[in-house]
This record gives sequence, structure tokens and C-alpha cells, in this order.
Amino acid sequence: MNRGSVLVIGGGLAGITAALDCAAAGFRVSLLEARPRLGGATYSFRRGELVVDTGQHVLLRCYTEYLGLLDRLGVGDAVPVQHRLHVPVLAPQRRPTALRRWALPAPAHLLPALLGYRALPAAERAGVARTALLLRHLDPDDRALDALSLGEWLRARGESHRTIEALWGLLAVAALNAEPDEASMMLAAKVFRTGVLDRAASADIGVPRRSLGELHGEAGLRALEAAGVAVRTRCKARGIRRWGEGFRVAVQDSGGASTVDVDSVVLAVPHPAAAALVADLPVPEAASWSRLSSAPILNVHVHYDRKVTGRAMAAALDSPVQWVFDRTSISGVERGQYLALSQSAAHDHIHLRTERLRELFLPALAELFPAARRAEVLDFFVTREPHATFRQAPGTAALRPPTRTRVPGLVLAGAWTATGWPDTTEGAVRSGARAAVVVDLDQRARHGVEVTA
Repeated sequence: MNRGSVLVIGGGLAGITAALDCAAAGFRVSLLEARPRLGGATYSFRRGELVVDTGQHVLLRCYTEYLGLLDRLGVGDAVPVQHRLHVPVLAPQRRPTALRRWALPAPAHLLPALLGYRALPAAERAGVARTALLLRHLDPDDRALDALSLGEWLRARGESHRTIEALWGLLAVAALNAEPDEASMMLAAKVFRTGVLDRAASADIGVPRRSLGELHGEAGLRALEAAGVAVRTRCKARGIRRWGEGFRVAVQDSGGASTVDVDSVVLAVPHPAAAALVADLPVPEAASWSRLSSAPILNVHVHYDRKVTGRAMAAALDSPVQWVFDRTSISGVERGQYLALSQSAAHDHIHLRTERLRELFLPALAELFPAARRAEVLDFFVTREPHATFRQAPGTAALRPPTRTRVPGLVLAGAWTATGWPDTTEGAVRSGARAAVVVDLDQRARHGVEVTA
């Protein structure tokens, strides 16, 4: 059977995965990326001596498909995963505590840790453990849960404002880029069951030791070229229309406007761009994709003239700071210490001027790390991701489209599609893999080959 041609539009993790899988299946594959490099929203740049990632990314051990992609790209050793979950939790003028798992089978692996979590009043810790056991019995695919917020569900089970803020929210805001009262309970169930409760090792954290530009963009390009994929960067798709049994895609690059004729198209771009590209095709559901909206992440970068903390990573409570990471080694810093703060659901901060953010976050860091009070700030800057994820609110399950569209051969990929996962690197990779499967099934059906979904 003639395997045909496939055009992947978008060079993020979903597009890279779809292109590699389609090439492995024997298709002639091209990939277009409007930016000058691959990696999508995950990329790096230089600022003086620093190599800066636009946002701090971590993975969990349960991100099996993403870890598999990193191995496939030849960079699996660049993201070591903790032997056992351990997250220091800091607060101003309080003794540090930690979230850690014990060497016990699930769900017992977390119970001793929850009972000893000093960020919560002792009287409330047993209730938190009971709620964790209730979460373990929820079905993450239950659409009824998508009508509720995580905050609503927790309060209905007797959780206090403090436990929601200091435990459930600490984890959910980072995972869902949404405050508990704005987060879909369906997605929260996925986070807590798959990521924390079902298997003891699932929540062990991996932090990259290389820049995102190396990890995704450069490694992705090498793997795609080795697989025979024709990659065109600085090339923007302008529109898609039917052409015979396939598609004609209008593109724009430095050489001007042109068209590409292909049998199948994988649309691996964010939902607003995807909706615009299918405007001339019978995809009526695209009108609802804009209702997914978006949520921001703010990243605050501080380079001190000396070491102010020995912690590689920490979460914070009762502070403007949410999560802080030591990026000194990965960034190539030769003097002092470089910390990066990752601020999810940053609606209140994303549009503030850098000087105002400096006034807010430097004193907050000094409260968490007293050595910072004596340190000179060599550099302070911010990177902003206004549309870091789709808005993972109640009701979004009905808006996330499946991989297959009503137009045979037109396939969707991206963490915003109906992966069953939150908007994460894992969801993106899973969507790309599924897109390649659907391309194969569609082309087999087109050639009269019996297929099963």
C-alpha cells in the first residue's frame, strides 16, 4: 500500500511525536514550524552568561510517554528522577517541612507523610489523609466531575481553607495552572490519582539538567532529520483546504507564499491557531475551541552574587513565591547563584511591570532564604507566558476535541485536545502519538484496508 504523505503543522512536543511516529510507519513526512526553532512553547535563550529557559518544567515518573520520547531523542539521561518524592516546603518565620513519600505500597506511601506535614494543624492532618483515600476511588474519566471545581469538592468533604491552601492547592496550582476554585475536579482527579495516589513512585519528580532548547528543540531536530522528516522552520501555515482526496496547505516563508499538497494533515498548534487554520473546512466544532481560553505562568529570574540556599528546589507557603528552583549549574553561571521562580495561575502578576515584581519578590525571597538579605542582585528579569496552558476550569472536558475530525485525513494534536490529561508535556506527547495512529487508520481506510480502532 502506498503510505502517502503527511504534513505536520507545529514543531512542539505533539508535532515532533506525531512526525516521528508517522515516519516510523512509512509515511513521507514534512513538518512546518513558524518559529526559527523547534520545541514550541518550551525554549531557551541567552542573557549575558545565563542560558535561560522561558519557563521551569518538571516531570513526574508517571509521565511515561514523555520519558519515552526523551529516550527516543537521545536525551533521557538529562532528566534524572528523584529516588523518592521529596519536596521541601518553606514559609516565612516557620520551620521548613516537606512532602515526601515513604517506602510503602500505595496508598500507604503518603499517609505517614501527611500525618507529619507541619504546614497543617495537627488536628486537620487525619482529615487530609481520609480525603486522599476518597480521591483514590474517583474515576478520572467521570464527566460528572467536570461540573465541579476542586475547591467545591474539597469543602464538601470538610477540608478547611488552610488545608486547601497549604496542601491541595500547593499541588493543584502547579499541576493545573489554576486555583482550586477554578480547577476542574475531573482534571484534579487525574492529577491526584495518576500522579500521586495510584502508584507509590508516580509523583517522584524529575528536573532537567539541560536547557529546554537542547532537550526538545535541538534533540528533536536531530531525531526528525535522522528519521527522514523534512523540517521547515520559519514557515507559517496560512490556511488548509480540500484538494482532491487530500489537502492543499497555503504556507509563507522567507521565499514568499506557496502551497503544499499532501494526503493527511496533523494540526499540532495551539487551539486559537488551529481554529483559524480550519476556517475553510467543515469543522463546526472549531467555533467552541476559543472557549478553552488560556491561563498564564510568570517566571521570575534572580541572579545573586553568592549562594543563598542549598536547596535545589522548594515550594513556598504564605508567600508570593510558589516554587523556586536553583538553575545555577544548568545555566552555566560561574559566579553566585541563579534562582528561577515558577508562578502558576499568575493572573494578578502577569501584566505587572518588572520593577513592581522586583519590589514584590526580592523581599519574599529574603524571607525564605535569609542569606539573600546580604547578597547583591546581579540581575533580575521576568519571562511571561500569557497563554501557557488552556484554562483548565470546570466544563472544559466538553470543549476538548478528539484527535479525529469530521474531515478524513485532518487530525488534531496538542495538550489541549481530549487526552484525558491536564495540559502537560505528557498530554502533548500522548496526543502526538494518537494523531499518528489516526493518520494510519484513516489512510488504510482510504485504500480499502480493513482496520480496527
